[in-house]
Amino acid sequence: MRIEVICTGDEVLTGKIVNTNFSFISQKLEDFGLSVRWETTVGDDRENLLLAFRLAGQRADAVIVNGGLGPTVDDLSQEIAAQAAGVDLVLSEEWLARMQTYFQRRSRPMPPSNRKQAMLPAGAEVIDNPVGTACGFTLDIGKARFFFTPGVPREMRRMVEEQIIPRLLARSGMQTAIYLKRFHSYGIGESHADSLLAGVAELAPDRSVKLGFRAHYPQLETKLTVHGADMDDIRRKLAPVEQEVRKRLGNFILAEDDQTLEGVVLAALASRDASLTLVETFTSGQITARIAHLPGAEKIIRRGIVARGMGEVYAAVGLDGGSIAAGITRDTAEAVARSAQRHTGATHALAVLIDLDEGADRLEFAGTVCLAIATEHDVASRRSRIVGGRDWVRLGAVEMGLDCLRRYLQDLPVYERIDFEKVE
Repeated sequence: MRIEVICTGDEVLTGKIVNTNFSFISQKLEDFGLSVRWETTVGDDRENLLLAFRLAGQRADAVIVNGGLGPTVDDLSQEIAAQAAGVDLVLSEEWLARMQTYFQRRSRPMPPSNRKQAMLPAGAEVIDNPVGTACGFTLDIGKARFFFTPGVPREMRRMVEEQIIPRLLARSGMQTAIYLKRFHSYGIGESHADSLLAGVAELAPDRSVKLGFRAHYPQLETKLTVHGADMDDIRRKLAPVEQEVRKRLGNFILAEDDQTLEGVVLAALASRDASLTLVETFTSGQITARIAHLPGAEKIIRRGIVARGMGEVYAAVGLDGGSIAAGITRDTAEAVARSAQRHTGATHALAVLIDLDEGADRLEFAGTVCLAIATEHDVASRRSRIVGGRDWVRLGAVEMGLDCLRRYLQDLPVYERIDFEKVE
């Protein structure tokens, strides 16, 4: 099946916003064995939109159009779709009623301009939008089936995952029983993981499992796409491959499927009826921010301490800095973590302290990360040198801190050599 994606909007065309919507659509289709042949970006211009729709209708079998379904004058997708298909715009009473209910539930009057969102090309099929007012729809233009989606990312993503991909699979004639298994890891680069997992997909019969990767530092996502007659067939084919991936990636797997690292950490703490204090330098509080907003975190997070200088850190945890050797070391991190645990009364404390190389060349910029995890009777720590820009060091330190806490809570080694650190 030849698929094209058309992204609309002057802000996308001029680069004022990064087009993450296309990236999501393309990756999501690829996960299900559907490849995008063309991507077109077009501004809010009637003539250019019409040309783009007609051209896509000639060369593609299916087209996903993203954007242009809002209530303002520069939202043109419905109007131009009707023109390209040679039909009139008609009012969808069903969607108008949905929008009115949407606003009533929020105790707000519906602006008159929103009525425009219920005007659809005659004969179009509605694609539901459960989280917004922009009505998705699908119709034929030329020889292609067009699927129109809103530009708001969370609305588009629900529509693509729940409604458009099943329709595309049905049209393509592919097996509609498809499952995506995902493993999330930290510490292994893409090429290393590819080497470790060489031949793993061949454990499934009939080449029914496809192995893929998506690197988004500091994590790596390993994907297994499985085709089968039904879910029982998929589980049978997936089982040996899934088991082997876990065996080969081992302790580096931090979460699976829709789990997150911070969610795994929080669940492990909750299962112990534990509490946590966090101490961070140079991270801008990103470790605390990853956990503190999650449901249930209010019962677990005792305190988050964010500081730039070690003097402020010592004062915050009730530690006499004069008794500690200068500089950031594993001993420093252990002392801070122990004191933070005692000072706040938490069952666990994580300290992530970072010492940056000043004046280093940008490409060789490095940071020393010393972290420690303390409980009333135990402490574990590690030191690492992460090479890269400031953001690279910061992101790596945040991920390393959370991952080491995950390892500690799962009774795994806190230290295990990773691909992103410098050997000294």
